[in-house]
Amino acid sequence: MHTILGAGGPVANTLTRQLIDHNQNVKLVSRRPSTFTGNNVSWQKADLLNRNEVLNAVKGSTVIYLCAGLVYDKDIWREQWPVIIQNVIDAAKETQARLIFFDNVYMYGLVNGAMTENTHYNPTSVKGEVRAKVATTLMDEAKAGNIKASILRGADFYGAESMNSFYDMMVLDKFSKRQKAQWIGDANTKHSFTYVPDAGQAMYLLGQTPESDNQIWHAPSAPALTGKQLIELAAGEFGVAPKFTSINKAMLWMVGLFNKTVMGTVEMYYQYDHDYIFDSSKFEKAFGIKPTTYRDGISHLAQTQFKR
Repeated sequence: MHTILGAGGPVANTLTRQLIDHNQNVKLVSRRPSTFTGNNVSWQKADLLNRNEVLNAVKGSTVIYLCAGLVYDKDIWREQWPVIIQNVIDAAKETQARLIFFDNVYMYGLVNGAMTENTHYNPTSVKGEVRAKVATTLMDEAKAGNIKASILRGADFYGAESMNSFYDMMVLDKFSKRQKAQWIGDANTKHSFTYVPDAGQAMYLLGQTPESDNQIWHAPSAPALTGKQLIELAAGEFGVAPKFTSINKAMLWMVGLFNKTVMGTVEMYYQYDHDYIFDSSKFEKAFGIKPTTYRDGISHLAQTQFKR
């Protein structure tokens, strides 16, 4: 049984489709009912902050995937993530199921050069500090032999059905409506993005490969391009001029006074005014796959999600 904790999010949904397409038995665990149906699919309500509910939800699992997302608020992260990771670790110990955690790159902080699986944790934000502690807690348990666990990290993503991505919202959606795009920070710096379907496939492959346990992996992601290059690619696909406005830190802060989610982006601004380069060569070599190119990803989204 493959159990997805935090079902319903972008990566969880693509992982679910992969498992269904490969005739795997899937249990989806979330607070809200799932829209997926099928003979091999079941849904169970559970609060990941409740240890007993988590333990009950994962009974009979061989692989547990943690794909949870929390409200984008540093105080909520600081309070809830340590509880969630400990509950899931306890569940993995109880069931002896393999655990795969989908993570981000906040714990690395500002990196001079490419982020790799060996990059030292040097968080420069509260959310980064939380992620560093969560990842360390998980991998310490794996190193001690108490659980079999791995972490898959993705860069900023695009191609999310929920539109929970600044590239989707501020570039692709804007161009699809013939509006001027927006870019956070310096569009002359390089930025990596992970295509959501690639992240879902990577989670699936790790779930099928016990030899990948007890390691950190970076999801396949196309080489970083500058913001201007990414804007030009999108503009070409939608047949519009590559016009955009830049949003600086002060502007983010002002909007954040009225929008807590936007305010949560302010402390992450360092990702947008410096190069943000994500290296996924370890995964690509180990599994013999290549990430979707930005051109192909944007083209597919223009024909499907952003079709007008």
